Amino acid sequence: MSPENVQQFLENGMHRTCEPETTDGPKMKNTSEMPRKLTILGSTGSIGTNTLDVVRQLGGRRQFEIMALTGAGNIDLLAEQAREFGAQLAVTAEDNKYEALKSALAGTNIKVAAGKSGLEEAALMDAGWVMAAIAGTPGLAPTLTAARRGADIALANKECLVSAGDVFLRTVKQGGGRLIPVDSEHSAIFQCLTGEHKQAVERIVLTASGGPFRTWSRDEMANVTADIARAHPNWSMGLKVSIGSASMFNKGLEMIEAKYLFDLRPDQVEVIVHPQSIVHSMVGYTDGSYIAQLGSPDMRTAISYALTYPERGNLNVERLDFAKLARLDFEAPDETRFPALRLARTALERGGLQGAALNAAEETAFHAFVEGGIGFLDMAEIVETVMDRMHDGRSAATIEDVFAADKEARSHALELVVNIGKAA
Repeated sequence: MSPENVQQFLENGMHRTCEPETTDGPKMKNTSEMPRKLTILGSTGSIGTNTLDVVRQLGGRRQFEIMALTGAGNIDLLAEQAREFGAQLAVTAEDNKYEALKSALAGTNIKVAAGKSGLEEAALMDAGWVMAAIAGTPGLAPTLTAARRGADIALANKECLVSAGDVFLRTVKQGGGRLIPVDSEHSAIFQCLTGEHKQAVERIVLTASGGPFRTWSRDEMANVTADIARAHPNWSMGLKVSIGSASMFNKGLEMIEAKYLFDLRPDQVEVIVHPQSIVHSMVGYTDGSYIAQLGSPDMRTAISYALTYPERGNLNVERLDFAKLARLDFEAPDETRFPALRLARTALERGGLQGAALNAAEETAFHAFVEGGIGFLDMAEIVETVMDRMHDGRSAATIEDVFAADKEARSHALELVVNIGKAA
């Protein structure tokens, strides 16, 4: 980092985001007071269900007060969660599921809401800690709302930073809350920075498992289906993240996210393939040393750290057995077979609204792939074409600029999807 960036890093606490206690930086406010008021945006997904399991392990309703839970179409699970944890508000993002959720929670004192207005209401609830786990761009608006009122945001939604990095960070800073990373890689970096002088940070290294196609050729990947691509070798994740791991778009989004979280230059963000998923990421320092965070591939560890920081919870997860593990492998990523990494670096270098273009095009291509409209390799080609079309130097002054770019990119991507379908 440049001296100017380091000074800003220290004075602003990474834009009052996830600044750990260091030998030369500010101390975090005390977050150990219980019971803590929590809201989970996206409680029925993989991150949300794991968050609630962490809450169970750390004392449940004795230690935590659940203000709001939100989900989409899985009404039975959402209602079950709301009943178990005594949520004050339960929200389905799907307007047409309101009556079903209301019926499922009949006889309780739990308030029910639906749609965008319901998500907004959930984000406005008086929770000091908000898990942002709604996948994709739909999670941006409610997360911004929670940030504006000063909540601490546990960020599992990459799109908030990929699409709206500067706008989102500015909102967090103005609200006075903190942005705490939940992705295992960014949580690892956060932990590796604790107690260190920031001016000594030279680079960060994000690890990637390589996904199910790590050793496959492009010809072999050309014919894979969504069912094949979703089978991650190490992690248990939702469909979007699993397929994103297979294409390495997920890692590309994490590169952009890391730049904003830790105030880095594009050239300070590196990726290394690590098939075992034991080393979750590393920080390289100016004296040539590296500090790494290791653990079993279980999202609950990172979630627990975000929830209990600066303390650590007593969590029932698998412990590493180094004798059985025996070896850790690392290899350079192949950006020819996995162009998502190259596209992410291009977005970082170009700046402006390129992250929004990349994200919107990738989401559109992902849905088309899952529905069988395009092939696995078509996703990266669509994203690159959309990014090139929108490479005009524009930047985002407001969130409306981000939403406009998102809409434009989706339109371009959909046009390309239709053309591929016609040519098939």
